[in-house]
Amino acid sequence: MTKRFLVLQHVAVEHPGIFRQFMAEESITWDAIELDMGEALPDPQSYQALVVMGGPMDVWEEGKFPWLAAEKEFIRRWVEELQRPFLGICLGHQLLAAALGGEVGSAAQSEVGVLPVALTNSGRRHGFFRDAPPEFACLQWHGAEVTRAPLDAQVLAASEHCAIQALACGPRAFSFQFHVEVTATTITDWSVIPAYEQSLFDALGEGATARLQAAATDNMTDFNQLARLIYDNWRREAFQ
Repeated sequence: MTKRFLVLQHVAVEHPGIFRQFMAEESITWDAIELDMGEALPDPQSYQALVVMGGPMDVWEEGKFPWLAAEKEFIRRWVEELQRPFLGICLGHQLLAAALGGEVGSAAQSEVGVLPVALTNSGRRHGFFRDAPPEFACLQWHGAEVTRAPLDAQVLAASEHCAIQALACGPRAFSFQFHVEVTATTITDWSVIPAYEQSLFDALGEGATARLQAAATDNMTDFNQLARLIYDNWRREAFQ
């Protein structure tokens, strides 16, 4: 049977990126629900996996984005009741934590740029990061973070300014704060979003987009290799 994945998006340009290629290689079909455009959450029974992408809003902004409450409940039900494979990236990582009883808040130090992340002791042992280097460079672009992990979750990675860079919540739900799904157009695509453009300028100053694009281009081969490894490990671990 052909697998069908559900992808929750919060802005059109922040899509699964290179993961689209990996899904196509397996003949996996996927449906994107654009929550910021008012699209409704579907019947979860029609899907074998849930992938939740990033976005410029924060998990606590339910007054401004009322659909966040329904999204968090959808994620909670998916992970706790249906117990199906889940992958969360950036905002998706934060939404998983919030949905399962963790806490998310403004970061004491935002992270924007190509920056290092290190595996924790748990991360080095966990199959989600099997064969990954103990430290790797990745794209960071966030001003909020998970400040307390859900009960019984494992923290798999950390950085200098963010103690919870990756989570394993039970046997099938995984998430990470950083970005490895990037493609050649990611930086320019995201930099047109006003909130992202401002955070980029605040962190890196004039000419930030060009400098970040150059840094991403220099690291793209490593980004793509790490994305492939993480995707394959997620498929192996979450679909057991």
